Amino acid sequence: MLENVAVAFANVFTPSTLGLIGAGTLAGIVAGAIPGFTIAMAVILTLPFTFGMTPLQGSATMMGVFVGGYSGGLISGTLLGIPGTPSSVATTFDGYPMARQGRPGLALGVGIWSSFFGGLIGAVLLVFFAPPIALFGLKFGPWEFFALIVFALTIIASLSGDSMLKGGIAGLAGLLIATVGDDDITGISRFDFGIEALKQGFDFLPVLIGLFAFAQLMSDIEGGERAQQSLMDVKRTNIEVEHWSAIKTIWRQPINLFRSACIGVFVGALPAAGGSISNILSYDQAKKASKYPEKFGTGIPDGIIAAEAANNGTAGGALITMIALGIPGDITVAVMLGALLIHNVIPSPTFISEEPVLVYGIFVAFFTAHFVMIALQAFGMRIFLRVTRLPKYILASTVLIFCATGVFALHNVTFDIWTLFWFGILGYLMKKFGFPLAPMILGVILGDIAEVNLNRAYMSDPNPLLFFTRPISLFFVILAVISLVFPFWQQYRHTLWARFYVPVGLIAISVPFWISPGVVKLAALAFFLGGVYSLYRCIHANAEGAVSG
Repeated sequence: MLENVAVAFANVFTPSTLGLIGAGTLAGIVAGAIPGFTIAMAVILTLPFTFGMTPLQGSATMMGVFVGGYSGGLISGTLLGIPGTPSSVATTFDGYPMARQGRPGLALGVGIWSSFFGGLIGAVLLVFFAPPIALFGLKFGPWEFFALIVFALTIIASLSGDSMLKGGIAGLAGLLIATVGDDDITGISRFDFGIEALKQGFDFLPVLIGLFAFAQLMSDIEGGERAQQSLMDVKRTNIEVEHWSAIKTIWRQPINLFRSACIGVFVGALPAAGGSISNILSYDQAKKASKYPEKFGTGIPDGIIAAEAANNGTAGGALITMIALGIPGDITVAVMLGALLIHNVIPSPTFISEEPVLVYGIFVAFFTAHFVMIALQAFGMRIFLRVTRLPKYILASTVLIFCATGVFALHNVTFDIWTLFWFGILGYLMKKFGFPLAPMILGVILGDIAEVNLNRAYMSDPNPLLFFTRPISLFFVILAVISLVFPFWQQYRHTLWARFYVPVGLIAISVPFWISPGVVKLAALAFFLGGVYSLYRCIHANAEGAVSG
């Protein structure tokens, strides 16, 4: 093994391969920073250039684009409030408010260093745990995927802000939007009203860009005087990236960083999942675990750390299923898998043993791309921060051109541009009337995945009890219930009966582990004993309170 690793290092650390990693990373950062241009588009554009390369050089270039794209999305999300990629949606929740408060350097610093550390954690897990994580991902059937999506949809409660009702309405509207068009399983058209263009449905990227970009830019240029202003007061704003402050801020939250990166790896390893899910899921878990959840969304580093660490951790998870099993986790990795197949390299369970030098070369290139990314971001951020000096009307028109171009390039149809426009107006009106945009985006992203897996589950077996008798599915169903109750527990945590939330939750979580085979039952015992002990303390505390009362 060590000999193969040494050869892989020697092959990667050549001037030509390092140059290709650098070029790929730069291309990924630029593509990720432009709203409407996805990582998948950047990888597809890069693919033809790899045809004349060796398999290792082609893979190394792709690694650069992959890593750079995941980190590049935070730039526009932080400075403009517009996610550069779908996987940077949650970054805008705290990154943009922090930038508008006059701290863009710290916001960007926390974002890029969280991406760096999260990516390295994902790379370590990729190297040491690729086969077992990939095999666990294969245990996910449609029942498990649907339960996971139901759990993810409970995040709507956390993203609803002050009004749970408005957040719920926005989330349900997003789910409704996801049903427009031909059903992926049956092919039956829904809600097209006889309009041919609606049969393709609404692609979530034009909806995402419209709701965030168009709505935000319209708000920024309201009134002539406001449109003439720059994005922020450049006289008071430090336009240097605060690297050292960002690193210290991140290392004060090691649990948040590691938990978020692990969430990213886990979600990335699941076929058909991706950064758009892990980004928001990690943000929600950080908010639930925080001592001050009410500050999330106001511009605190905690939310940026959670979102970006999970974002780049997803890259490592997605590579796990590709390398260990030959199964692409998302469209981006599918393109990378196609590039390997073109070079007659076929990832499979025996790939690591048959092509050890190439596999370890991919691992080394993935590691190296993160260091190249942090170097390019440190230098390039000074240029990107100059955006804050531009008047808003110039910025708005330029960004909208990029958005429209990127959206049109998805399918080369003008309907996507109209989708951006109409959803932009809808987003603008929602902001005016106090409806949060994030729940609607979550509904649009997850609605289609939920519907497809629900259909597959019932087509495989119409028995609904399977959602509760399969251990992994039951685990996520219980987590969904716990997550739904959590906001109410936060509100009434000082009441007498709210003390039973934690012990009951621990005992409930032990159930899916009990019905699992093998040594997993030990985890069930640990959760159960923890719940019983916590329950005993609650009863004892209530008895003491009753006596003293």
